[in-house]
Amino acid sequence: MQSSPLRLYNTYTKKEEEFVPIEEGKVRMYTCGPTVYGRPHIGNYSSFLMADLLRRWLQYGLKYEVTHVKNITDVGHLVADADQGEDKVEKQAREEHGEVTHDSVIAIARKYEQMYLEDERALNMVEPEHRPRATETIPRMIAAVEELLQKGHAYETEDGVYFSVESFPDYGKLSGNTLENLSSGARIAVKEQKKHPADFALWKKCTGQNANHVLRWDSPWGPGFPGWHIECSAMATAFLGEQIDIHTGGEDNIFPHHECEIAQSECASGKHPYVRLWLHKRRINMGEEKMSKSIGNVLTIPDIVAMGYSPLDLRYYFLSVHYRTQLKFTEKGMEDARKARRKIMEWIQECNECKQSLQSLPSLQSSKVYTFEQAFRAAMNADLNTPGALAAVFDCMAWSRNEVSIEQCAEFATLIRSVFGCFEPEDTKPIPQAVQALARERAQAREAKDFATSDRLRDAIRALGYDVRDTADGQRLDPSF
Repeated sequence: MQSSPLRLYNTYTKKEEEFVPIEEGKVRMYTCGPTVYGRPHIGNYSSFLMADLLRRWLQYGLKYEVTHVKNITDVGHLVADADQGEDKVEKQAREEHGEVTHDSVIAIARKYEQMYLEDERALNMVEPEHRPRATETIPRMIAAVEELLQKGHAYETEDGVYFSVESFPDYGKLSGNTLENLSSGARIAVKEQKKHPADFALWKKCTGQNANHVLRWDSPWGPGFPGWHIECSAMATAFLGEQIDIHTGGEDNIFPHHECEIAQSECASGKHPYVRLWLHKRRINMGEEKMSKSIGNVLTIPDIVAMGYSPLDLRYYFLSVHYRTQLKFTEKGMEDARKARRKIMEWIQECNECKQSLQSLPSLQSSKVYTFEQAFRAAMNADLNTPGALAAVFDCMAWSRNEVSIEQCAEFATLIRSVFGCFEPEDTKPIPQAVQALARERAQAREAKDFATSDRLRDAIRALGYDVRDTADGQRLDPSF
């Protein structure tokens, strides 16, 4: 059931385009994963959640066979995304262990990789088909650098091998940072050995200021380590081939990372385009500033839990806003998201319970439910218009309860749950006796119309970590996380 073809905004062409995969029925998708030198903050997860939503819609909504690759960067990503300076993972090893050794650097990478994976599970992200580490893909990176040298798109210097941006006429088309617009004062510092200020490192030799770089590999140019950009090209093509359907990331990745990824990938393979569709998530702001580790205004998943929310409340919050809208994070937004998410969860549960009670009856189908589902699908196909899709959900909820036709919505509810990934029943613990006792007192107060006492007891219940709701069947207690 598809009301319209899927259209997505392509950062490369700056317009919405109909999605047509390279191979019918199959999607090759790559997502830039984390650099594991610290626990990712919720701003990082906003782009991962956008990718997970897209993957879910392609798989569960449109029935594509999806091959999703999401990498782990555990070497070669230098401070300030530059070609010179300290490796982010090695810098963290120095700060936490007081020394930089092979073991201490690997320990840092694995520690924060594990935290990242824990957070992904808490956010209910679908496990990608492949999750390569940069350190495990070095031979392919070296082969790619050799190919670029042979084709005249790269050159060797005393401190490494660099890509020649002037050899690729399309450099800058993704970001708008064309060679004419790039100056010597741009993000990439000028080095005398570079032929152009924007040339970027493919391979760094362990000489000079990099002489003590711990993670190193033998190469035709001596011991060294890969540049950050070549890593994603190597890991993407290793599992998806020389041309892929969709590449996602945060808007901060557009330049220089994704711009450089396009240049080296197309020059190595000789094929255009390297990526059919580029999708980028707008950043998350804290107040008037963007959320950034360098600024120090970040929140992590444990911070969200400490605030009293479920990670799935955060998932709903982020996905309820269109991915190309810049979200200003607020606690009120989190509270509204929690309330909305629970309303949908309760409705989905009602749908399933009603369906189970009618299992012996013929399947019910309503043209009205079909209309709501079509509106949902049309919104999702319109560049992942999640506000429009959720509006269709709430419209269906209101209709089904007014018409007492909840059982007819079970299939639609299953689609909603599969696509958004934040309406699954969560693990629940037995409600403490103290909470149950307060709830009984509150029920007696309400029966006696003593609403002041009822409100006081509600606050006492909340202080113990539970929300109380009044329903037609009496009070309902839910963990407030």
